[in-house]
Amino acid sequence: MTESLELQARTLLTAKAVRARAGQMLELGLAGGLTHFTVDLSRMDGVADAVLAVTRRAYPTLDVPFHARWRHFVLGGVDRWARLANAASWSDGAARARAEFDLAIVSVLLDAGAGAAWRYRDAVTGEAIGRSEGLAIASLDMFASGLFSHDARAPFRADADVLAKLPLAALTSAFQVSDGNPLLGLEGRTDLLRRLGKQVSERADVFGLHDTPRPGGLFDHIAAQAVGGAIAAPAILSAVLNQLGPIWPSRLELAGVPLGDCWRHPAIKADDATGGLVPLHKLSQWLSYSLIEPLQRAGFAVTDIDGLTGLAEYRNGGLFVDHEVLRLRDATDAERAHAVDSLLVVEWRALTVALLDRLAELVRAKLGRTPETLPLASILEGGTWAAGRAIAFARRPDGSPPLKVISDGTVF
Repeated sequence: MTESLELQARTLLTAKAVRARAGQMLELGLAGGLTHFTVDLSRMDGVADAVLAVTRRAYPTLDVPFHARWRHFVLGGVDRWARLANAASWSDGAARARAEFDLAIVSVLLDAGAGAAWRYRDAVTGEAIGRSEGLAIASLDMFASGLFSHDARAPFRADADVLAKLPLAALTSAFQVSDGNPLLGLEGRTDLLRRLGKQVSERADVFGLHDTPRPGGLFDHIAAQAVGGAIAAPAILSAVLNQLGPIWPSRLELAGVPLGDCWRHPAIKADDATGGLVPLHKLSQWLSYSLIEPLQRAGFAVTDIDGLTGLAEYRNGGLFVDHEVLRLRDATDAERAHAVDSLLVVEWRALTVALLDRLAELVRAKLGRTPETLPLASILEGGTWAAGRAIAFARRPDGSPPLKVISDGTVF
């Protein structure tokens, strides 16, 4: 019995489960069966137009890259990581891929919401950069300086033993945090990197196949699963969730399996022990999208990119609230702050995932594109995230999301 329970738990660690349960939430919403939201699909066409407008501005040829951490390492037209990586000498393609996995994993884990006040002053341009882009450049600077490496002569690596003992003061300083420049969830981020270091150390069979244990060892673990040089994107997510799952703070578990970014909602039905559970895996999917390009550079074909889902975070979610596809049943909910595990936030995030799939179909129809020529990952990049941010700034001077979520620095 325990074994089948564990297998049931692991079905939640998949993009397929995220998509299926989000779809169930949308069906409930369309039937008027949700506690906090109603859904108005008649407004989706306007959302598609808004997404297309920002996409055309950013990518006039409509040749849109994937939504991935790598986009945030480009500042003023200069791809900072590419410049560093191309100047470095790598023993082979796998060595560069391990470094890129190290960088992507650490940078994404540091990428939960920064708050509206925080800024990172870039040493090269003198520019003060906030939010996700600021966190990205800060994390790249940390990585390039060797903050996570145990060998000063080889800075471009993150070693498990260094991560496991990372001092809070090191991140405080590297993020330029002060009373006048506060960063949300700094302790949570530091703890997450320490837990990453500990997990990677304990699983040298996964993370130390061709090197001392490092997050980048996940490259070798995934590469070993390739069939005919091809890897399906959902397999990247499964590796991320199953191998990195234990690093998340204690949340829900089933049969001893930590479920990560997965929450309870009583309306979600299943005919096994997973009933009432809503997996979203936002940071893990953002990371999985960010691991596609290093695998491609290393010579692998990554298939079924649309097998991953949209990201349940506040820019994509805010897009649908601000465009009134999603309406609060109780308008005063917009004034209150909500816990991540509240029914309101679980509904909002799951509806966001399902609506992103509907939106992708509309955007492709307007452009005459297919999922192959315009994958969801490109629509997110073009795209939904930027359109969510644009309407947030149009509606509210500080660009804050339409709903307030109490974040611990480890969700979004």
